[in-house]
Amino acid sequence: MKNHGLGDWIHRRRVRSRGETALISAAGELTYDQLAERIDRLANAFADRGVRTGDRVAYLGENSPAFLETLFAAGSLGAVFVPLNTRLAPPEIQFALQDSGARLLVSSSTLQPLAASGSRETAVERIMIVDDGHGTQHEDAELPLPAEPFEQALSSGALHRPDVQVSHEDLAVILYTSGTTGSPKGAMLTHGNLTWNAINVLTDHDITSRDVALMIAPLFHVAALGQGALPVLLKGGCVVLEQRFEPGRVLALIQEHSVSNISGVPTTFQLLCEHPDWDHTDISSLRNLTCGGSAVPTRVLEAYESRGLAFTMGYGMTETSPGATSLPSAYSRSKQGSGGLPHFHTDVRVVDPADQPCAPGEVGEIQVHGPNVIAEYWNRPEATASSFVHEEHASWLKTGDMGYLDEDGFLYISDRLKDMIISGGENIYPAQVEQQIAALESVAAVAVIGVEDERWGEVPRAIVVVREGHELTEEQVLRHLDGRLARYKIPKSVIFVESMPRTASGKIRKPDLRRQYA
Repeated sequence: MKNHGLGDWIHRRRVRSRGETALISAAGELTYDQLAERIDRLANAFADRGVRTGDRVAYLGENSPAFLETLFAAGSLGAVFVPLNTRLAPPEIQFALQDSGARLLVSSSTLQPLAASGSRETAVERIMIVDDGHGTQHEDAELPLPAEPFEQALSSGALHRPDVQVSHEDLAVILYTSGTTGSPKGAMLTHGNLTWNAINVLTDHDITSRDVALMIAPLFHVAALGQGALPVLLKGGCVVLEQRFEPGRVLALIQEHSVSNISGVPTTFQLLCEHPDWDHTDISSLRNLTCGGSAVPTRVLEAYESRGLAFTMGYGMTETSPGATSLPSAYSRSKQGSGGLPHFHTDVRVVDPADQPCAPGEVGEIQVHGPNVIAEYWNRPEATASSFVHEEHASWLKTGDMGYLDEDGFLYISDRLKDMIISGGENIYPAQVEQQIAALESVAAVAVIGVEDERWGEVPRAIVVVREGHELTEEQVLRHLDGRLARYKIPKSVIFVESMPRTASGKIRKPDLRRQYA
């Protein structure tokens, strides 16, 4: 076998799981045999359209079989998969396509206008349109490039396995993550990174070939892909793909398909247990509840415990594919608030400013090492150089997050060195938002902080100083950001102040702003 990467997973699995259901979606069911055949055809269709080893293939769409088929087909050719966040604004989509140099874009029909505007002035040569089941109501969107239906392209591909050599060291996926400077960075996840992350999940969690995992979080997020879909498919289980999160429908799907695994953020689980159907829905099939992003509130823990369920929580990031630590459900109470223990094949340490290990309970920067950790960023040598500590036998990723290890080795997150805001599971870096607001002529200074929100955990709030002689309203600020940033990044409120608290060097003191305005 030449292909040792993700592109060969379904072929190796089809023999072991012949006739078993791999995917369930609104479009129906696909067995492992059927999925393998579709991946072959799609890979050859890509090749017929000029996709070669190392080329980037982008995907813009909600959860669907086409997402995973594109991922595996690209991997079959040694090409690189670039999933795009559907909530981004056109300039942000355009940046990702330009930066990655993607040659082919696969887009859902509903997002055709976003694909059209985002692909202009990029290296994209062709677009494939996936019928997402909501109708092609945007047929009038003028595409700047040749376009064809996804199913038509797939069916044109030959039914044989591509003969391409792929190793664990080869690049599999570029996932864009916002940077502290406001410029997104492409995390380069290799086939080995994603494989070892899946092995970590299978080692630390009770995943079996009989499991049914419901994907209610978008697969373009590394958590849903790396912690949810890929480990279950590697094991031979079934993945149920849902395009959007609607609590009542999710409860119905759990009962209908005897779902065993769900992953999400605290808001996800809160909305489920607060839904009117919660008490009379049969959720007895549920076994694995995985939550990330922030700690689960006590009242939510209690709601699930009353139904005989406990959470597995974890800490990670795009650069760790994404798992760094995991808190077993047996410790959900005794270690409440902890991110857990390092994954089985991953090391985590907390260090002082000299990169020396901290004592238990002492706060320092969290660093991660392991085969699931990326080695570099796409086209960002400076970011790569500043993000790792290289030692004789290991390279450690500097997460920028602050925390401590207790006496038992459990990790606790205490602060975010990078000021990142986590809103409903989405990472928001204030610098990117501040950059856009600062472009307004009337703005003298701006700082964006996170404030607590009962539903989303945190939401951004902008603190603005208006230039002398100018006027500015909250409505004007928000209108300026509309279309320039994804909606979840746009502040939910704007506060106008006379001046900013600053350090002696002139830097804005965000801790002071949080104390006063959060």
